[in-house]
Amino acid sequence: MKNYTKEDILRLAEEEDVEFIRLQFTDLFGNMKNIAVTSSQLEKALDNKCMFDGSSIEGFVGIEESDMLLYPDLSTMTIFPWRPQQGKVARLICDVHRPNGEPFEGDPRYILKRAVKEAEKLGYTFEVGPECEFFLFHTDENGLPTTQSHEKATYFDLGPIDLGENARRDMVLTLEDMGYEIEASHHEVAPAQHEIDFHYDEGLATADNIMTFKLAVKTIAKRHGLHATFMPKPKYGMNGSGMHINMSLLKNGKNIFYDAEDKAGLSKEAYYFIGGIMKHMKAMTAITNPLVNSYKRLVPGYEAPVYMAWSATNRSPLIRIPAAGGEGTRIELRSPDPSANPYLALAVCLRAGLDGIINKIDPPAGVDRNIFEMTGEERRQLGIDELPGTLDEAVRELEKDSFICQVLGSHVSEHYIAAKKKEWQEYRTQVTAWEVEQYLYRF
Repeated sequence: MKNYTKEDILRLAEEEDVEFIRLQFTDLFGNMKNIAVTSSQLEKALDNKCMFDGSSIEGFVGIEESDMLLYPDLSTMTIFPWRPQQGKVARLICDVHRPNGEPFEGDPRYILKRAVKEAEKLGYTFEVGPECEFFLFHTDENGLPTTQSHEKATYFDLGPIDLGENARRDMVLTLEDMGYEIEASHHEVAPAQHEIDFHYDEGLATADNIMTFKLAVKTIAKRHGLHATFMPKPKYGMNGSGMHINMSLLKNGKNIFYDAEDKAGLSKEAYYFIGGIMKHMKAMTAITNPLVNSYKRLVPGYEAPVYMAWSATNRSPLIRIPAAGGEGTRIELRSPDPSANPYLALAVCLRAGLDGIINKIDPPAGVDRNIFEMTGEERRQLGIDELPGTLDEAVRELEKDSFICQVLGSHVSEHYIAAKKKEWQEYRTQVTAWEVEQYLYRF
């Protein structure tokens, strides 16, 4: 994180010939928005005087209270490397405030900042490493996205089998130009599917990074004549895209999840953190898997978790403990997908885990068998529950969980639940091609 001052940014903009600045923020549903200003208006923007119409953003406010202000986070100043060398374009990620200067309670970034402060009160620093998957598809003659690809590559293949290798390399190099530390990138299991992993960072910085990552990936893909999508399940019969979230808590710079004396190498705090997440996971799923399409990924047979269990040895449960150990000890939540709003997703993960620590919530016993190979009776005997199977089920669970609703705040929870109920209702009334194919002739 860069400790820029207002003067630093004004000087940097002049030295680097920045002519255009994008003031970015994220709406309730994880879509990046922005207002663009020229360099002549940069000082005004840095003085928190840039206003916009909040009623135009779904889930924000009504027309009777529409004025909103953008407060740039100076540490997020970045010059886009894909823009012209003359008259460069930069960005600042902003917090949303009301005209009286108070933080807007519907700003997802504010929700995460509030959760991070709760952790800090307990002496914890929240560290997160995401694993973001995506697909690269062809576009049609009009430049519109398709679900077509000539690729037949799978896990860890390389060119010429991996036809997206060049695009992915450019994405990695672009991200490094923007200050990212990329740990690894590779082809994923499905044809045209890719993954880029970036270095652990504090929770808020990671959420900012995920939003920037999506923008960079889509931008570079377009330069290669491709469309990058973070849709969870774009094609039938293939694995969907996940966004595994690796989490640690630090205290005085030390990873508190590690205990060398424990069989699994986990501390009591780690077990309680797992317990808190599992207690609230059904409600959290409405946030971590926010689309109707998300639940087409959460089905048996495609590696995505379906069952609520944890393990230190296998990848079939909801939560896995990677083998890194020591200071690398972390809890990997495997159900989230990249369509999730990262600010809200990390906020509910952190607060659920803290709830486990504060209230000493023990998780169930770890499950080291392949859960997908168990019978229903075996799962029942072990007390293994299932994640919600549809967006409707997940939203109903969210409504019932007063703690997660409190984490989100009344404004966000009410607007989010209403929007997702509407999304489900619209989906329910659709007649799909599958239905027509199956039933039109037979009945």
